[in-house]
Amino acid sequence: MSDWDFAFGHVKSRRVLFREYTRRAAVWAQAYAAEGGWPFFDVTSYVDPEFQPTPELAAELAEFLDRLPNGEVRQTCSGAVRMAELRAQNPAAFSDLPDLYEPLVLFYERGGEFTRDDAGFLDLTGVRFRLGTLESHLGNPPVTLLGDTVLDALDADGQVVYYTAEDRQGPLLRRRVLRDEQSDEVFGRDLRWESTDLIPDTEAEAKEAGLVALEELKAAKLIGEIVAAVTRP
Repeated sequence: MSDWDFAFGHVKSRRVLFREYTRRAAVWAQAYAAEGGWPFFDVTSYVDPEFQPTPELAAELAEFLDRLPNGEVRQTCSGAVRMAELRAQNPAAFSDLPDLYEPLVLFYERGGEFTRDDAGFLDLTGVRFRLGTLESHLGNPPVTLLGDTVLDALDADGQVVYYTAEDRQGPLLRRRVLRDEQSDEVFGRDLRWESTDLIPDTEAEAKEAGLVALEELKAAKLIGEIVAAVTRP
């Protein structure tokens, strides 16, 4: 499998990861008065302006950053390494905030980087993304469980629409359309997608049956809740 195939095969989970990163970056930016640096910044310079990594780590990091394609990718990779080192040296330096760089590190690991195009979009390798404002990302539902089971469940070929019951007590359903083929599936307690006939043919019939469509972040959050419930000791 080529690098491009790998990246495109994970495009839906990578978009969710990127959106979760921009949400967390907005939270951290507000907490440390770093709004001007959002969304691609090294937060350690705001948390502890006096912090310096060890000379050995600084040298290794500089060598690694020289191989990266653009300044924003270098800034976030530097931030992730420096933040881990600052946490190791001084765990008390951090407030009770979500791990800032976790979603972006996973985004990189699942294939590809991001670049800006001439139209003001970010190219996430396989999908375009309009950044918007810091404030617009603060309202996104948090996706806190980001393990492989959750992320793999998001990846699928074709156009995907998620559904669940209006009271959020029903199963998580999805309809996938690829070319002229349609597949309806339910995310079961075995943590796999399986065929189902629970989704009516039309949107109007789905609404009448008490189903609501879910935006992808809400679907990712619900997948995480299902995984947590099934795997909880």
